[in-house]
Parts: sequence; structure tokens; C-alpha cells
Amino acid sequence: MVMEYTEIVSTVKDFLADEFEVDSSVIIDDANLIETLELDSLDFVDLVVIIESNFGFKPTAEDFKGISTFKQFYDFIEGRVNS
Repeated sequence: MVMEYTEIVSTVKDFLADEFEVDSSVIIDDANLIETLELDSLDFVDLVVIIESNFGFKPTAEDFKGISTFKQFYDFIEGRVNS
């Protein structure tokens, strides 16, 4: 299943705002993902489940090591979905 980048970004923003109860206006490309969403280790478990249900793959802890911004997160998902 190939998805447009804008569709991926929109889907990710929607589920992040909903799941982590933040205003979508704070979800901007260069913002820090962990700090903005105030993620803890349990939140990462939720994030993995949400990604799997929305995009059909299950990321590992290793996958998150190089991701600090929302843009990097979108790029990671786009790379996995469209590979």
C-alpha cells in the first residue's frame, strides 16, 4: 500500500493529537517528539500499537533511536510504508 506523504503526516498528526491529548497546533515538523507529547516508556508501547493499526507494521525500540522530531517520525513511517 503506497501512501502520499501528506496523507501520512495527516494521519500521524490526528492520532497523536487524539491519543496523547495535545492540540494539533503543537505538532510541528521541527518540534521534539518526546518533549512535545511528554512521552514515557508506556506511551511508546501505545505508539507502537497505533502505528501497527494505522500503517500495518510494528516498529521496534531500535527504530526510535534516531527519531527526535516529528519530521523524522513522518519520514521514518513514510520510508517503511512505501518501501
